Amino acid sequence: MSETPEGNIILRTLAMPADTNVAGDIFGGWVLSQMDIAGGVLAAERAGGRVATVAVDAMKFISPVKVGDVLCIYGEVGRIGTTSLAIHIEAWSERDRGRSKTKVTEGVFVFVHLDDEGNKVRVEG
Repeated sequence: MSETPEGNIILRTLAMPADTNVAGDIFGGWVLSQMDIAGGVLAAERAGGRVATVAVDAMKFISPVKVGDVLCIYGEVGRIGTTSLAIHIEAWSERDRGRSKTKVTEGVFVFVHLDDEGNKVRVEG
């Protein structure tokens, strides 16, 4: 496992008590949501328009996120198809005011490029 994040930072957010599960850790669905948001930002920038999530591949959780952690989402564009983009996303938690950084999870999010009517359109370039 890499000691440093791969890709560029897309999103940073603070894990709050309202986002916890019954065990007191941050709910995995919240982390997944933040990754989807970040992936959508990167995919829309690369596609030059509207995108929608169509799949999440190879998702695995490595370490829990705690209340007060800063969740940092990194990403990079992977495969580009005719109408879709695969975005590799990593989530890292920062603790102790950034002195400790731990990889939380990673996955590949697939987005499709859409026109204003919701029809698939070609990803250019």
